[in-house]
Amino acid sequence: MELLLKESAKIIKKSNYTIAFTGAGISVESGIPPFRGEYGLWNKYRPQVLDLSYFLNYPGNCWGYIREIFYDFFADAKPNDAHRVLANMERNKLLNAIVTQNIDNLHYDAGNNTVHEFHGNSKKLICLKCGQVYDVNDIDFENIPPKCVNDNEILKPNFIFFGEGIPQEAYSNSFAAAQKAEVCIIVGSTGEVTPASYVPRTAKQAGATIIEINPEETVFTSVITDIHLKGKAAEILNQLGKLLF
Repeated sequence: MELLLKESAKIIKKSNYTIAFTGAGISVESGIPPFRGEYGLWNKYRPQVLDLSYFLNYPGNCWGYIREIFYDFFADAKPNDAHRVLANMERNKLLNAIVTQNIDNLHYDAGNNTVHEFHGNSKKLICLKCGQVYDVNDIDFENIPPKCVNDNEILKPNFIFFGEGIPQEAYSNSFAAAQKAEVCIIVGSTGEVTPASYVPRTAKQAGATIIEINPEETVFTSVITDIHLKGKAAEILNQLGKLLF
């Protein structure tokens, strides 16, 4: 592992454009469970509550679950060392952009500035009628479903529901970054969710070196990964950070 870490640090230092591609695994250590897997949210909740058509038909029912999952249970989640190392990499000009599947805002909270949120952000709500965006801190969750002050329409969390497309700006920026990347660091993503998983694949096709940080092998490992740093995100990134800074 020590040799792989040193090799990874050397590659990153030489790179002119490095991106990180992050998934649920990086936020698990902040207390946010993934949606899928043995301890995933879909073992406790029905995915239907985040289906757009179901939400439009039964917003009150959906909002009860949405508040519990995203605004009661996860409200106090903080960035962990993995997030902080990536933020430090950006400050030290060793990381140019993050493409994240996560909706928890923790990369911004840690101090990153260039973050392409492929699936949106739970810290914002949007009115589907007029497009007004609200900060979650301005919402009274004692009264649900929350409504827009302009037209009294029910607000929706500004992240992707089943049945919705990827936001065009996030999609374009993510793949543009992938095409420029000389190094792509995968952190905590299994590669099972599309089209997000095409981002590191695009980087690989463009000639990038793929460094994967995951505790186990994933869909990426045998297909595009050049270096697999096997372990938890915070532990591996802390070790890598000591070699980079």
